[in-house]
Amino acid sequence: MDFYSSLILITVLLMVAMTLHVVFYHGFTRVQKTWYLLTFGSITFCSLAEFAVHCGYYDPAFAVPLTILTVLQFSTAPLLGVFFSGALGMHRESRFAAIPFLIHLIIEIVAAPFGWIFSFTESGYSRGDYFLIYEIFYFISLGYLVVSMFIVGRRFRNRDIWTIGMVLVLLVAGIIPMTIWKINVTYVSIGIAAAVCYIYYNDLVQQDTMSEFAASQQRVSQMQEHIITGLSSLIEGRDLETGEHVQRTKAYVTLLAQCAREDGVYSDVLDDQYISLLQTFAPLHDIGKILVSDRILKKPGKLTPEEFEEMKKHASQGGDVVREVLNGITDEEYLGFASDIATYHHERWDGAGYPNGLQGGEIPLSARIMAIADVFDALISRRCYKEPMSFEGAFSVMKAESGTHFDPKLIEVLLRHKDAFIASAKSPVDPYLPSN
Repeated sequence: MDFYSSLILITVLLMVAMTLHVVFYHGFTRVQKTWYLLTFGSITFCSLAEFAVHCGYYDPAFAVPLTILTVLQFSTAPLLGVFFSGALGMHRESRFAAIPFLIHLIIEIVAAPFGWIFSFTESGYSRGDYFLIYEIFYFISLGYLVVSMFIVGRRFRNRDIWTIGMVLVLLVAGIIPMTIWKINVTYVSIGIAAAVCYIYYNDLVQQDTMSEFAASQQRVSQMQEHIITGLSSLIEGRDLETGEHVQRTKAYVTLLAQCAREDGVYSDVLDDQYISLLQTFAPLHDIGKILVSDRILKKPGKLTPEEFEEMKKHASQGGDVVREVLNGITDEEYLGFASDIATYHHERWDGAGYPNGLQGGEIPLSARIMAIADVFDALISRRCYKEPMSFEGAFSVMKAESGTHFDPKLIEVLLRHKDAFIASAKSPVDPYLPSN
């Protein structure tokens, strides 16, 4: 077997491999598979026909069947660009583009008996005086394929002009030998080009799918932020003090978590994602207050025991509100994170808190961090029922409550970074914050 025949057989094996991949690949629709199978099947047929004619075992007795085979080959070859354009998604355009190539089939059939385009003589295959007809249709087909690649490429975000250029080089590498030296290696070049196009197209689909998924995730994230901002605004609309409070506590929980990680406290949990979620969902910790009556929420004096019991319900109700609002736009892990902050930020380290009387490590870390930020801001802020406490006074209260109300490790972090919390507290324009 000569070198040329070996190339043809390698091309056939490549097309068989591509065909098998199409058959067993589940990422295509039935229409896409049909176009791909037409493409790779046609290249396989044309390559085998080329091998049958030029394998070096020609017998004049087979001139008629070889003529029929070559007519079919010459009629199919110009359709390769049309088939692959269909595989690239240009289904409607490819159906119309096939019409002139059907006309070429008629020309081939009519010309075959007269040897105008090709003929088989005693010495074997030879080109006819009008072989240029076949070449023109073949070049048009390849040109159509190249144009189709540019058109399809524009539909994708991640198109790569270099890949299209490489396909052009491969096609030209097959055309030049056929035109100048009458060495037909076009099926080798177009087979390799088809494989490259196939890989390139699938890569474009996957990259765009990944980009679309990332964009979708970004849209969901933005939706969550808008919902959280809206819910926080609802709280602020009910109670101006609470509205300012959620903005300050958002800064405190972020600072406390970052400082704890720097100090090696719960650093195995407090990664970037955890702190980001803490910062995102902290404004929802008092969302349950939208269900508390104005009579209790805006009462200027101290609450009665009965009123306080009603106020306490905002914790468990807040968890329910979070789950009801965010369910369906975030996964269970994030949903549970947000719900934990709203539900358990009034639990105490010694188990005397509410709503469930959780103790120590039973309380989610997010809620323990939230509890410190919540009380710290309440102490240093003016409320309708009290004056603000000094920073040092607030730190003293927090220290005294370490191990009873608060996680002692987190209180140690708070006290080690007092200056940072004072700076954070003074950063908002708030006339109710203490000056010392």
